[in-house]
Amino acid sequence: MKTAEAMQSTVPSVWRAPALSMRWWPVFLRNLLVWRKLAIPSLIGNIAEPLIWLVAFGYGMGALVGQVEVSGTKVPYILFLASGSICMSAMNAASFEALYSAFSRMHVQKTWDGIMNAPVGLDDVVLAEMLWAAFKAIFTVTAILFVMLALGISHSPKLFVAWAVLVGSGITFSSIALIFNALAKGYDFFTYYFTLFMTPMMFLSGVFFPLEQLPSVVRTVLVRPLFMDQWPADWARHAAVLVVYAVVAFWVALALTRKRFRA
Repeated sequence: MKTAEAMQSTVPSVWRAPALSMRWWPVFLRNLLVWRKLAIPSLIGNIAEPLIWLVAFGYGMGALVGQVEVSGTKVPYILFLASGSICMSAMNAASFEALYSAFSRMHVQKTWDGIMNAPVGLDDVVLAEMLWAAFKAIFTVTAILFVMLALGISHSPKLFVAWAVLVGSGITFSSIALIFNALAKGYDFFTYYFTLFMTPMMFLSGVFFPLEQLPSVVRTVLVRPLFMDQWPADWARHAAVLVVYAVVAFWVALALTRKRFRA
């Protein structure tokens, strides 16, 4: 008979490399077909809050503030706010989908268990959930971009580059949120994520006021200069950091999810 140590040694590590295939696509398509019935209410819900922020602070407070100085350039406050709030929207939309919706499918509805009865592995399910949450984020920010164009807030051609960066942001925050999804025992657990992680990022990342008002340890962002028709300084370094965060966060989320399903 095999000893307990020998049997344990044959169990693959949860930190092994992701075993991914194109089988994530049916899972992604399943989420899309379910969501399609609620697309309009979902769109309204996702863009209503950032647009309220934009109108209330951009036009209301913007009339009092006028212009703000960013890296030596003065820009209208509404443009400053819009470039930050759209990043905030990507973060919120991706996080909400990868937390509440993914947890419902994983733990409450047991949808993941049903999917894995088919020849679809857990790794592909997690990848599909990450990409689906990122899709919800980019769907939201695309709608907001069209509103910004219609309002004439920015017409920079570099918005196409900013859109690509926002795709990366959606992937990154989807992966980070899936870490908390793997650890959660119930919906209340997500309060820690939003209170201790999301809220400080929203108010201390330069969305509402220039980062120059904060200590020097706070870093600059990549998207805002693109809205102002400028190329950000050290863009390659910022892009590399975003990629590293996304890859590492997804790997950790996958490992913790494997551990949860093994238990």
